[in-house]
Amino acid sequence: MRPTLCKGLCRSHYTQFALYKKKHGSPSGWDARATPFTQSGRCLVPTCELLVLCVRGLCRYHQPKFKAHRRTEPTASIEQWAQRQIPCLAAHQFSLAGLHQPLRQEVLYGLQQADPWLRVFDPCHVRRLARDLADTLTLTGDVPDSAICPRSTTDVLRLLDRVRTEVKAGHARHVGLAPAAHEVLDLKELGLRARTPAAIRYPKTVDLRHIRQRWLREILQTWTLQQSPDTDTFTRTLRGVELASAALARRPATDDPSVLGYDDVTAIVEAFRTAPKLDGQPAGGSYRSAIATSFFALIDYSRRSGTAPNLSAAFVRDSLAHRIRVREPDEDESGKAIPEPVIRQLDAHLGLLGQGSKVNGRRALPAADLQLMYRTLYILLRDTGRRPNEIVSLPRDCLETRGDQISLVWNNHKARRMRRRLPITADTAQAIRTWQHRRTDLETELPPAGAGHLFPALTPLAADPHLYTGYLGQTLRHWVDSIPHLYGEGTGPDGRPPDFDRSLIYPYAFRHSYAQRHADAGTPLDVLRELMDHKSISTTQRYYTVSLQRKREAVTKLAAHVVDQHGRPSPCSETTYELRSVAVPYGGCTEPSNVKAGGSSCPIRFQCAGCGFYRPDPSYLPAIEQHINELRADRESATAMGAADFVTTALTAQIAAFTQVADRMRRRLAALPAAERADIEEASTILRKARAGTTHTLLPLTPAPRTSPS
Repeated sequence: MRPTLCKGLCRSHYTQFALYKKKHGSPSGWDARATPFTQSGRCLVPTCELLVLCVRGLCRYHQPKFKAHRRTEPTASIEQWAQRQIPCLAAHQFSLAGLHQPLRQEVLYGLQQADPWLRVFDPCHVRRLARDLADTLTLTGDVPDSAICPRSTTDVLRLLDRVRTEVKAGHARHVGLAPAAHEVLDLKELGLRARTPAAIRYPKTVDLRHIRQRWLREILQTWTLQQSPDTDTFTRTLRGVELASAALARRPATDDPSVLGYDDVTAIVEAFRTAPKLDGQPAGGSYRSAIATSFFALIDYSRRSGTAPNLSAAFVRDSLAHRIRVREPDEDESGKAIPEPVIRQLDAHLGLLGQGSKVNGRRALPAADLQLMYRTLYILLRDTGRRPNEIVSLPRDCLETRGDQISLVWNNHKARRMRRRLPITADTAQAIRTWQHRRTDLETELPPAGAGHLFPALTPLAADPHLYTGYLGQTLRHWVDSIPHLYGEGTGPDGRPPDFDRSLIYPYAFRHSYAQRHADAGTPLDVLRELMDHKSISTTQRYYTVSLQRKREAVTKLAAHVVDQHGRPSPCSETTYELRSVAVPYGGCTEPSNVKAGGSSCPIRFQCAGCGFYRPDPSYLPAIEQHINELRADRESATAMGAADFVTTALTAQIAAFTQVADRMRRRLAALPAAERADIEEASTILRKARAGTTHTLLPLTPAPRTSPS
């Protein structure tokens, strides 16, 4: 019986039927004229399901192949040739029938072991691999992959490398050799799982022969074999062992672990403190601290497991003397924040975000769904200020509504504080709900391990059940680079806005932008501390800190707009502004004794509105306006209380004086060109933020009573 093509007919009969219908205009009468084919049997090629269509006993697929073979070997036997051929395969199938034994079993075993590690299992690559291995006898030899399959593409060679690694590891275990017993470790053979996709695709071989102390090599080999760490942890530990080996090599008798002591640990820690990165660049404190932690964790493991029974008890790290301090960020750390004008430009090009996004060279979801997911991630980064890892690991039910307030439920993994709540806007919540709805429709296309996450992993082989932060960073970088023009703040020498440095836009920078946005808006320090979920308020103060350069520029602009207590212009130099004045609640004070005392010795009890040394500037306008409203409220309260006339008179005089100062400053600003007025407003914002983040306490509105001399 031949395979059915259409209308219950095989290919040959359907062709005859179509020709008959075209010639006679009607199919009636064709059944009586049709002649059925007799049973012809299966093709001579083993497992080939096609029927024989020629006298040689071959199907329509193998018949032309045998004809081509007979042109080069006229005396070839059809039976022998057929035994080495693979059957006719569909697109999703492959066959190893054409390979020699035991190569066929080796490839089958290698594919079975490599399948959990492969991001994509493509049958086409396996078919090409089987074709190129037709003349090979075994994969356990030392012949390079490129020599075994010289015609193969990069994808096929990568598959061959993975299969050969599994075959060699299985062969070593069969003959009783442990992979870690060698001084050259193949991380693939050891099954070390990498957290980063690039390391999974391109694992490396590590040579331990440059580690001079044999006992160090042995504990590293044993720890690797027994613990099977991920490649990131292994890399940090290996770096620590290399540095420790070099440090110990400069000291006597380091090959004997029983004589090591406190001074040897000190020498190793000093090597960690001065260690550069692998590329030779200076390393930060976090990098060095991570190396030290990994190395001494290896030493502790060797003691617990008995791997190094002769290791001296004095070879112990001191928690205080051997600490590697992490350098605190300097004052210019606030420059990491992305300026708000740049964020507005990013919002204008939001339609480009996520275009062409792929996971390891393949598209994990439809293009529209990937764009929606990354757009939601960007909105959360921009509007919530959470760390990238906190965003990608959000729970699926991350919204909580109480009355009119919507909160984002998130986990602070860094401080191990879970189920935190952050107030968000309705627009941000709507973006989350839109993705949640689409996320439900994609349930069958996503790995089940990420069912509880808002942004699940896109492949079943991901190290974490949620989206990998590297994909977010790569997509954000691709998007930023695809934007035609991105301008920074201010103007360049040619009068045009300068190009913004695109390398400053990365996921974590939006956390700085969130904090700076609130600091610029005057959010109290304790409130911002709660929003950022900082344990120490000193950490939050860094976001209020303005770089020295920006502060100097702001002082230069505002020094020319200082007024006196009557609102008349009283410009001063930068030196006078910063060194000969002290901050008071609603301006600056130039009274010498008060400046010398740091603002704590005002001769007239801080009645600034009537003082000849009062020097406000436009940066104090919001505070002056707020104080005027407070004075008016105090005057109404005094009148209702029946206070004496001098009380209400004094309050009225202060209101008039402050109002005069504020009105004159506003009129002067209104008369300035728009560009200069914008510069003054920006400088005022910078100085207000600098004053808000300083640890210096502003002068009190009500002074403490003076004690009488004894």
